[in-house]
Amino acid sequence: MSLAERVKGIKPSPTLAVDARAKAMKAEGIDVVGFGAGEPDFDTPDNIKEAAVKALKSGFTKYTPVGGTDELKDAIINKLKKDNGIQYDRSRIIVSTGAKHSLYNVAQALYGPGDEVIIPAPYWVSYPDQVILNDAKPVIVQTEEKGGFVLTAEAFEKAITPKTKALILNSPSNPTGLGYPKEALKAIAEVAVRHKVMVISDEIYEKITYDGFRHVSIASLGKEIEDLTVTINGLSKSHAMTGWRLGYAAGPKDVIGAMTKIQSQSTSNPCSITQKAAVEALNGPQDFLPVMVAEFDKRRKYIVERLNSISGVSCPMPVGAFYAFPRVSPLYGRKFNGKEIKGSADMAAYLLEEAKVAVVSGDAFGADDYIRLSYATSMSAIEKGLDRIEKAVKALS
Repeated sequence: MSLAERVKGIKPSPTLAVDARAKAMKAEGIDVVGFGAGEPDFDTPDNIKEAAVKALKSGFTKYTPVGGTDELKDAIINKLKKDNGIQYDRSRIIVSTGAKHSLYNVAQALYGPGDEVIIPAPYWVSYPDQVILNDAKPVIVQTEEKGGFVLTAEAFEKAITPKTKALILNSPSNPTGLGYPKEALKAIAEVAVRHKVMVISDEIYEKITYDGFRHVSIASLGKEIEDLTVTINGLSKSHAMTGWRLGYAAGPKDVIGAMTKIQSQSTSNPCSITQKAAVEALNGPQDFLPVMVAEFDKRRKYIVERLNSISGVSCPMPVGAFYAFPRVSPLYGRKFNGKEIKGSADMAAYLLEEAKVAVVSGDAFGADDYIRLSYATSMSAIEKGLDRIEKAVKALS
């Protein structure tokens, strides 16, 4: 059978593949420490689960409007006004089955053959593939660790061509855990407005920040940039609702309308029960969040300190999300049992095979000098995993 050309240019999600491999090894009885999945290890708060149970028992199990219920759209509108300083109406909101689905809907609505989409690296693994799946070209712009992995306005403007359709931003970032200060966003916004480039702002980690870092939505910086921005968010990370599959987008009316039309021909509406749970997540008590963030903060400080104590490894301190992104390239060229570590894929394979620790190689994020570790796991697992990594690194010659 001959498959469509678009399939040949993409690969399965590396992060999900690592997580699946780690789980398969555990099922075989192998003691694996998994740092792969970007999934909070906390349970969904009880009030949210109770809202879902109530919806189920009351028979709220039918189709809803394609782009989400008015009740949930209103909760999202209130959230965006209160937290982000952006005012929308229902026609500018769409609810989808996860923030990844929201991003894919944007890609379907905006990108086409010949279009270019600027993506700063390191990037989340799905951004380039979603661009490719829609017959457009990802334009990767490297950023530097010493600059906080922040795309500068100068580098952004230099990458713009007559074919440029959009820029994808992610702050706080997966995989780096670093974020964009307000002044950096202002400078980027000025360039985007001047060149009429759409900005896709992935803000899924906005609630998970540390050390006083303040998340800023680029769409809040003025009417002109708001009209060019599609803001993506969801509840998977902030409310430990990964399996519930709910995300949303807010943006220009014509873009959201196109996304809704596309969704009507693909998935239709998101799960009705999840939508009721999401209303409670947004409108209900938020006291769960600081408890979760405080625990992540403890793990963050521990994992970064341990990584930086390992010879040949260095790791910047994240200001958001729940990822450590250590540089391990000084270890390249070393060997174990005669096998050379040539890059991040080799390092990840070595750690999984010899140390029974699952990490994601940096090449999956466009940064081969690094590997990614998620600290959305227990402190005991983090301690065990870091002990194993330290021992494995010392074993290299």
